[in-house]
Amino acid sequence: MHIALLSGGSGWHVRDLQRAAADAGPATEIVDFRTLSAAVAAGAEVLDKFDAVIVRTMPPGSLEQVVFRMDLLHRAEQRGIRVLNAPRALEICIDKYLATAKLEAAGLPVPPTIVCQTAEQALAAFDTLGRDVIVKPLFGSEGRGMLRVSDPELAWRTFRTLERTGCVIYVQQYISHPGWDLRIFVLGDEVKAAMRRHARQGWRTNVAQGGFGEKVEISESERNLALRAAQACGAEIAGVDIIYDKQNRPYLLEVNAVPGWRALAPVTGIDIAAEIVRFTTNRD
Repeated sequence: MHIALLSGGSGWHVRDLQRAAADAGPATEIVDFRTLSAAVAAGAEVLDKFDAVIVRTMPPGSLEQVVFRMDLLHRAEQRGIRVLNAPRALEICIDKYLATAKLEAAGLPVPPTIVCQTAEQALAAFDTLGRDVIVKPLFGSEGRGMLRVSDPELAWRTFRTLERTGCVIYVQQYISHPGWDLRIFVLGDEVKAAMRRHARQGWRTNVAQGGFGEKVEISESERNLALRAAQACGAEIAGVDIIYDKQNRPYLLEVNAVPGWRALAPVTGIDIAAEIVRFTTNRD
């Protein structure tokens, strides 16, 4: 089997997948998203030589570039190449609004959220959501770009700035939590690993933002919630984040279709890269 590792370079996760694949047998090749091209009635597609594609990142680009890259993934899938995650799952999970809407439509618990395009709408949302909110970039990961806003003046300045820069404004009610959340790693119809992520300071639990993880045995209800969330978004590989409020009610914060495992693997003792390679090669 020949696997493309589709990325923006040779970062740690790509190298870990290469290491796992070398141990398991399949050949791998790093393919930079930014160099992809297409041929229509003019030869073979760039991805045609591969049996499977593992998507590790979506590098920043113009709207045209991002749409074109997704078009290539859809075309590869249509030509019988296994794409993980599937392009539609990537489109859903990368878009926080669409992912949250999909989860809510599936009857799963999500924080009250309002998504809008003007500062006036966002200020009204700020009031509706209790004047304590998390403002998130529509596209983003690892907790970057998120801001907790509970001051009306800061809300006004934040929303005006976002409106002027042409951003969609994603406003989510802040869930007062005990200082930790769960990251659950889903692969197919199984939960492979889980950790509890603790915030060192403030409210952010993301390891990339200074949080730290510990191994945890999750409950059957947490396992089912994670599996249902991944399924609702169509993600075969997923990092599902669950948070609890002070009344011990769970909320789904995110389904990450390009999840990392640099902290998860050592915390749990599970070779996540090997599990992904095995899952990719064992398709019926």
